[in-house]
Amino acid sequence: MDPINSTSPTGLLSGERRAAWSLSLIYMVRMLGLFIILPVFSLFGDHYTQSTPFLIGLAIGIYGLLQASLQIPFGMLGDRIGRKRVITIGLTLMAIGSVVAAMSDSVYGVILGRALQGTGAIASTLMALAADLTRDEQRTKVMASLGASIGFAFILSLVLGPFLLGWFSIDGLFWITAASAVMGIAILHTLVPNPLRCQYSADTGANVATMKRLLGNRQLQRLSLSIFMLHLLITAVFFVVPLQLRDAGINSDRQWLIYLPAVVIAIGVMVPLIIWGERKAMRAVLLLCVAGLALTQVLFAGPDALGFGQSVLLLFLAITCFFSFMNTLEALLPSLVSRLAPAAAKGSAMGIYSSSQFFGAFVGGAGAGWLYGAVGPIGVFAAMGALCIVWGLLLLGFTQPKKMATHRRALSSDEKTRISEFTKELEAMIGVEEVVIALDEGVAYLKVDKLLFKDDLYESPSPS
Repeated sequence: MDPINSTSPTGLLSGERRAAWSLSLIYMVRMLGLFIILPVFSLFGDHYTQSTPFLIGLAIGIYGLLQASLQIPFGMLGDRIGRKRVITIGLTLMAIGSVVAAMSDSVYGVILGRALQGTGAIASTLMALAADLTRDEQRTKVMASLGASIGFAFILSLVLGPFLLGWFSIDGLFWITAASAVMGIAILHTLVPNPLRCQYSADTGANVATMKRLLGNRQLQRLSLSIFMLHLLITAVFFVVPLQLRDAGINSDRQWLIYLPAVVIAIGVMVPLIIWGERKAMRAVLLLCVAGLALTQVLFAGPDALGFGQSVLLLFLAITCFFSFMNTLEALLPSLVSRLAPAAAKGSAMGIYSSSQFFGAFVGGAGAGWLYGAVGPIGVFAAMGALCIVWGLLLLGFTQPKKMATHRRALSSDEKTRISEFTKELEAMIGVEEVVIALDEGVAYLKVDKLLFKDDLYESPSPS
């Protein structure tokens, strides 16, 4: 019996659990490899010939430009030649890029290596493979585990990057990244189940025509801009903050002692903020986080602006505040995109969102490097603070969405012959706000109000 397509109605099946944790592990080792140099690379500008602050920043962020550009093409290629083949290609490119960066003495070699790392844009393909391996009613759980693995990889990289410098050089971190890519390939071909079919799903796959239509949605625009700004800010801040910690007397291999307690405290701040936002004050929480991020720029710039030496205590406070508001936004924004995306358009909405995120990382790295070389750290933080103000003004028009979810219902043979009538039946159900029939997939997408819609009011037939 196929464990994925079994008729068991409750919980994740064994095959789905295996798919969830193995794909999450691939996601984690891949993103850890991309993020691990973020909190330390700017400290090693003198390690490379021909380096300038701008080129160091470009080396940090260049992967984002390639990720943003290639997400959709790689996803489409996965539909044609198979998910696992595309994921293998992507991880191989990441490994090659890591080796190039590890063996480079020139900053231009590192830029080339980081660009090659970015060409392995397999996030959308991993999502599609997860969709192939899970039943419709369990897909949200699996996607949530993938999203959590990304957040965990980012937090782990902030601690692990500086910690590993106690044993390895910056070149050693790139070798570790290459090893993580090889590990991902091994996990893919030994632990991830093989799907019975590779089928496009609007839940996870991006459609160019749909994306063009979504670009006119003001609410989604604000969320895509928010993740762009957030990752621009993250990359820019971690260009300068490691240098500030060094100036305050914290060596590169001991900076994790600052980051680790800051992350722990930030999680304690993040949880009540998320609960508050989810219950009744989402816009207020978003605006509070953006205002908090603007304030952290003042805290980071303060000692330099006033001519004082860097204070470890003040830097710790600023980093803790930054993590608190950053992590809150990282958790809330994807959920809001999912709620606001029209039925049969979640994959396209998330495609725009992910591309915005990676493009923000590129602009943040290159922009911070240029500003640091031109006007120093005060100029970087002043620019980031000004951008936060603009960001907050744009979010003033955001309205809290209902607690919406998308249900994907397989169509029976009879329902396929009476689409118009069946659509009206679905639209008449309590809590259903939008219905889209995708005959090519053999499913109906229902956008539903989670507070009103009852899953047990209908049963999903097996696809015919």
